[in-house]
Amino acid sequence: MRFKIAFVSLAALSLALAGCDKQSGQGTQGAGNAAGNSAVTSGEVSPDEVTSDEAPPSNEAAGGGETFKHIVDRSHKGEAMPDKRFTGPDGKATTLSALAGGKPLLVNLWATWCAPCVAELPALDKLAAASAGKGVTVIAVSQDQGLPAHVDAFLAQRKFTTLKRNLDPDNNLGFHYNTGTLPTTVLYDGKGKEIARVVGALDWAGEDGRKLMAEIGG
Repeated sequence: MRFKIAFVSLAALSLALAGCDKQSGQGTQGAGNAAGNSAVTSGEVSPDEVTSDEAPPSNEAAGGGETFKHIVDRSHKGEAMPDKRFTGPDGKATTLSALAGGKPLLVNLWATWCAPCVAELPALDKLAAASAGKGVTVIAVSQDQGLPAHVDAFLAQRKFTTLKRNLDPDNNLGFHYNTGTLPTTVLYDGKGKEIARVVGALDWAGEDGRKLMAEIGG
């Protein structure tokens, strides 16, 4: 029965999930990035990993339309935070644990060419500001493979107050999470253990977002 429910959930996801395929975005980032994206896997969650409570919500009541479609994947719960290196806000190499500083962490993988990512960022920026006072760190890591200045200009234009530039042009985190779908968000507790991950865009100001943040103390 679980398999049948999971299969239906996955089938619904393939039709409804408004996420961005990393490979489809490579044309936007430039032909020179084809080699970098060719190895990115599909990021599909297998049927035995998606349980009935992880079916994609409609979000119609929240006014999300077709943009905020997602699943919550708990199949990696308890896995340790990766030590993959990427470029932090200061332009130097860093890791998730270094930015988390022993606190619960939400890390969002996004790109400027991904429409659902862009739609999700304003709520994430507000969440980052609100969560800081609760001891929870919220970061967004760009998977753009172009010039850093492009991401800087993108963030500056939107005048985010809390989210800073983090760059992962080699998709080190994306490869680790085995996801080819953006946005993907992973939540960790204060011990650096994964609680859940969200594949697709989520309205973090909505009920689902608040419940997930409560699980890590946000």
